[in-house]
Amino acid sequence: MLRSSHHLYAGVADHEGFVSLVLTKLYSFLVAVTYPFAGVGRKLSLHYASEISRSLAPYIRLGNRVEIGKHAWFHTWSKLDIERDREVKIVLEDDCRIGPRCTITAGNFIHFERDVVLESDVLVMDHSHAYEDVSSPISLQGTTPGGIIRLGEGCRIGPRAAILCSNKGEVVLGANCVVAPGAVVTRSFPANSSLVGNPARAVQKSVTSTVNARRSAGMPELTPQISR
Repeated sequence: MLRSSHHLYAGVADHEGFVSLVLTKLYSFLVAVTYPFAGVGRKLSLHYASEISRSLAPYIRLGNRVEIGKHAWFHTWSKLDIERDREVKIVLEDDCRIGPRCTITAGNFIHFERDVVLESDVLVMDHSHAYEDVSSPISLQGTTPGGIIRLGEGCRIGPRAAILCSNKGEVVLGANCVVAPGAVVTRSFPANSSLVGNPARAVQKSVTSTVNARRSAGMPELTPQISR
């Protein structure tokens, strides 16, 4: 007797999931041993469809058990655009997890402390496109000087959120901040803040109450599906 279409689709999905897992493990091992990172810890999980250029690896430091999802894109460049400049621009400490289709682009310095989680489609950018010269196309004006972005230990960033620092200075989120889906963070907030809106504002001081509220409403915790 023929199998139902449900069983056939389930079988295909299982097969694709297994192949994706194997490719991710092989790719992670290859990148860890061949890319010239400024530092790379144990048990790196790098989806085979993620985008980290080998030439940019010297500007990136990864801790232990870092997970980077499908189509996540890391980008940086030499501040002086010269070969001898090897200043680290992106640091992910132990147990950081970057969800699918996230973009992390650093002209200065972006630092994720331990156990920072980015859901899908998050943008973290420490600069912006310059646009002040009205006589010149934006595409020809380069980038703003930008600043520094630091996400404290245990921060949770919801899907489609953005963390931006286009001007000089720092954008710092203290430990255990929660950023709601779609929020746009452009300034610093203290530890345990819950942030919503554009521009983001703090609505609760207790992350524990935020997590409990999500659970009571039947909403999942902010944990990205890395392999999607």
